[in-house]
Amino acid sequence: MTVYAVGQIKIKDRDEYEIYSSQFMGVFEKFKGKILSADFSAKAVQGNWDGDRLVLLEFPDKRAFLEWAMSEEYQAIAKHRDAGAEVTLILANGFEEDA
Repeated sequence: MTVYAVGQIKIKDRDEYEIYSSQFMGVFEKFKGKILSADFSAKAVQGNWDGDRLVLLEFPDKRAFLEWAMSEEYQAIAKHRDAGAEVTLILANGFEEDA
């Protein structure tokens, strides 16, 4: 089942976040994910939003997401993400109609 990773990112150290961002694609492209959105101008149309960036990623299944997220390559750059931003990441299953 397709899964989506939705990230709300609040940047607290732009330099650290830039290190992460500059290395992200080199790692991400080695896995089975797809970037659907990476937006610095996302706006709430209802409710509260205090993030600086929204990221929406698609993976063919939870296993593919975990292979990427837990890989040594990603973990090596994620330390810069964590030092540079507060991140809320939600993993959601894609919609499947009843058969």
